[in-house]
Amino acid sequence: MPDSISKSLRGNASQFFVAGELCRRGLVAVVALGNTPNTDILCSNVDGTKFAHIQVKTFVPGNRTCSVGKKAEINYGRNFVWVLCGMPNANDDKGFEFFIIPSKIMAEQVLKAHRLWLQGRTSKGKRRKDSNVRTVHIPPYKNYAGWSIEEFRNRWDIIEELL
Repeated sequence: MPDSISKSLRGNASQFFVAGELCRRGLVAVVALGNTPNTDILCSNVDGTKFAHIQVKTFVPGNRTCSVGKKAEINYGRNFVWVLCGMPNANDDKGFEFFIIPSKIMAEQVLKAHRLWLQGRTSKGKRRKDSNVRTVHIPPYKNYAGWSIEEFRNRWDIIEELL
């Protein structure tokens, strides 16, 4: 297996790793396979009476940022959670990294950081241009507003408490 795989394969694989971890914790997790807007994994309690929508974004451990896109600025509600999955390359001894972040916090922080980034200038002194790109900085790095996602490392309890 190659050391690096396509972005699409990496993203698909990380969704299954996240779903597997949720199932290991006694929850029901179904990978939506692209059939549900803004939801990669639909997760419920065993009784099927409570649900959480999970959006998974993938990064390589050791990278400075994880791309999340413009939709990360939207608060989709209490039962929507982002999971940033650090999936190591196949021949790497680094472990997986997981950051579980509620939609409300993600939206507030990504929007705030992007606005601050836009106020800055390029290395050539020009004004930055807006785009649909949004990123979250991976610890030990912090975003432009000084936010670190470290407090959300392995916070599976955030999902468990919803269910």
